[in-house]
Amino acid sequence: MTMRRIITAMLVLAASLKVGAQTNSQDHNFDVAKNLEVFNAIYKDLEMMYVDTLDANVTVGYAINAMLRSLDPYTEYYPEDKQSDLKMQLSGKYAGIGALIRYHLALKRVVIDEPYEGMPAAEAGVKKGDIILAIDDSTMTDKSVSYVSEHLRGEAGTTFMLKVKRPSTGKTLKFKITRRAIQMPAVSYYGLQRDGIGYLNLTQFTEDCSKDVRRAYLDMKKQGMTKFVLDLRNNGGGSLQEAINIVNMFVPKDLLLVRTVGKLERSNREYKTSVEPIDTLMPIVVLVNDDTASASEITSGSLQDLDRAVVLGTRTYGKGLVQLPNLPLPYNGNLKLTTGKYYIPSGRCIQAINYKHTQGGYTEHVPDSLTKVFYTANGREVRDGGGIKPDVEVKADSLPNIAFYLASTGRDSTEVMFDWEVEYIKKHPSIALAKDFEISDEDYADFKRAVLASGFKYDRESRKYLESLVKLAKFEGYYDDAKAEFDALEAKLNHNLDRDLDYSKKYVKQLLASDIVAAYYYQRGAVENALRQDKQWLEAVSLLNDEARYRSLLAAPASAEP
Repeated sequence: MTMRRIITAMLVLAASLKVGAQTNSQDHNFDVAKNLEVFNAIYKDLEMMYVDTLDANVTVGYAINAMLRSLDPYTEYYPEDKQSDLKMQLSGKYAGIGALIRYHLALKRVVIDEPYEGMPAAEAGVKKGDIILAIDDSTMTDKSVSYVSEHLRGEAGTTFMLKVKRPSTGKTLKFKITRRAIQMPAVSYYGLQRDGIGYLNLTQFTEDCSKDVRRAYLDMKKQGMTKFVLDLRNNGGGSLQEAINIVNMFVPKDLLLVRTVGKLERSNREYKTSVEPIDTLMPIVVLVNDDTASASEITSGSLQDLDRAVVLGTRTYGKGLVQLPNLPLPYNGNLKLTTGKYYIPSGRCIQAINYKHTQGGYTEHVPDSLTKVFYTANGREVRDGGGIKPDVEVKADSLPNIAFYLASTGRDSTEVMFDWEVEYIKKHPSIALAKDFEISDEDYADFKRAVLASGFKYDRESRKYLESLVKLAKFEGYYDDAKAEFDALEAKLNHNLDRDLDYSKKYVKQLLASDIVAAYYYQRGAVENALRQDKQWLEAVSLLNDEARYRSLLAAPASAEP
């Protein structure tokens, strides 16, 4: 084939591709216009002829939300009356009294579960267990949690009268409370532990949280910290910029940390460290689990990619998508819109789920076999997809079934734990320091008696599996031959609450201690107390005290990729 023919063929191919692209674009635009017109026509017919009068806000709002749910879980519509929800989500702030409430099934009342430290409820003297009777002149005795919560919140600076009944004394009390902007602290607890190891628990990436982390870090360093643990477990993320700021504390200036890529050119951005770090040498362990997501994964993943910290725990959630938090819409609405994916220093995107938009929102978890290899700064292998895989995998202890039911709300007989805790607090004006407090064997025996007397019931998973196995054996024709063995197993799996409470004693005592400590020392105390038996924290301590092992985990492998 001559050069002229080759060039001619290439021009024809290019022209056909251009025509094909234009045709596809025209087809897409036609489909968009057609479906919008059909939707409009359907709604007009409904409005005119449907048997009942439609509420446009509900009907169209439902259609909008269904459309967005078919895309991904993070693209959300906020109409004008939901702007406060969006604002709270972005800032972590709301106006109220600063207390966690719950519904008490036995009392059929909403009660105070936990006042937050330094907030209006705690300052006024509201206590765990107080039964909410009224807010100003509005009775709350027959209302739901959401109704009571809505009335506790309001404009900052407004004052109301809260009427409660205190079970420990039987007295009815009134508190004059002024609502104010409530922001749960991003750093729930930090403190210097044994062996010079500093610990910091970061619960969310709200605005300016990096300043709190910086202050806490410098404070512990001033006290003699020589090693550091950053706990990002159960941290669902938040501000990307705050994540950049925190990583920048530990790595040099002008490093590319995150690159976002979307459909529109203006959605593409690069985020670099912009200031000099405060410490590039101190050994760091980052704790993660399967609820570590988004900005938390940017933080832990960047420190891993740059070989600046050892990541320890279990694989993270795997959210590699980026949202535009507040795209303005008509009539004062906003759209939180997924605009692209983010890539951390090694070049990987850790998004774990593919959203199949063309199949009604079908999701597909990316299997490990389809992930690609990337390399850290030292040449260690890491992979994309499926979240951040820790350098050291340590699984947390699983909560026994009985402990889960005792601690859960919304079940018929689980209030026995809450009521016992309220009674314990009544009998103990003070307790040991948070780091030292534990439930004694005598206290646990008293709790056990209360549970046994309460008629507490729960589903035994072993029993469920046995019933399923019996059904399967009958279906496949094996049951009659194995009936004696099934009967023997059933006898051994009979419900024995006394035995189950003894078997799960360690875990139930931990739950009781955590709740009780929170009533005296708030969330910071509960976190500090939990470290006593935290398997992942104890492994982090062991690792940081073994310098050779720590260094080897971050070192370049013998056959490192350039």
